[in-house]
Amino acid sequence: MATWDDVVEIAMRYPEVEETTSWQTPSLKVKGRFFARLRTEAEGGLAIVCDPSEKAALLASGDPAFYTTKHYDGYAMILVDLDRIDEPRLTELIEDAWYAKAPVRVKKAWEET
Repeated sequence: MATWDDVVEIAMRYPEVEETTSWQTPSLKVKGRFFARLRTEAEGGLAIVCDPSEKAALLASGDPAFYTTKHYDGYAMILVDLDRIDEPRLTELIEDAWYAKAPVRVKKAWEET
């Protein structure tokens, strides 16, 4: 079972990440670009940037860790039930979201380390 603190700890492994707020909820940004937030409303969960084809595959997999709502239909974001996801998969999702939003120079510097 993962928590928001686990999400932050994983995200902070990547350069230029900051913990902030978005829509009055805890969120993560890379160089000011939003990539994840803790949903404190309704059904909760972690809203995280996700490639649309990956989102479709995750939803089609039937894995109960992944879901969406009408609000997120058509957006490149997947909702994650932190109680149902394992750490390796969560780490992969966070890295992918960070990579999708990080500026080119930040990604390049990270790749060179």
